[in-house]
Amino acid sequence: MKEGYGRESSKDNDLFFTCSLIDYIARKTRNRRVDVVDKLGKERLEKIYDLADVYHSDNIDRVSDDFIREAGIEKGIFDNVAECSYAIPSHWDIGKVYKRLIKGVAEVEKCGNIDALWSVYHSFISGKIDDYNSSMYYENPYYLLECYLENKVI
Repeated sequence: MKEGYGRESSKDNDLFFTCSLIDYIARKTRNRRVDVVDKLGKERLEKIYDLADVYHSDNIDRVSDDFIREAGIEKGIFDNVAECSYAIPSHWDIGKVYKRLIKGVAEVEKCGNIDALWSVYHSFISGKIDDYNSSMYYENPYYLLECYLENKVI
């Protein structure tokens, strides 16, 4: 598929997959998303992002198991899925939320997607998005970006 065809660019789709994989790994290992990002590290995140089109065509369980093993991600105790009192968003739903926010941050801060990803997952808003009992994860993308930029819920 050529760049420009379809609804979004291939790199946007690669960012979407990268964020969805982070969420998938976090759920599988019961870790906070920032902890998964830290364990994966920037170099591995770049690899996932660069090869997302390949990984996306593979079984996500196998792909996640490979990265869990490679990064030495151990079982944690954070389980926002079990704590959720309402409908649970899928890892794809959350990947889309993060993708939109990261793209906005990258544009505003004039940085690459992986640097923006790192900043977003290390900000206060990541914990807010991952609280599925709140409304933050389904808020308007522009609102999430403004909250991130203000470093507080506005």
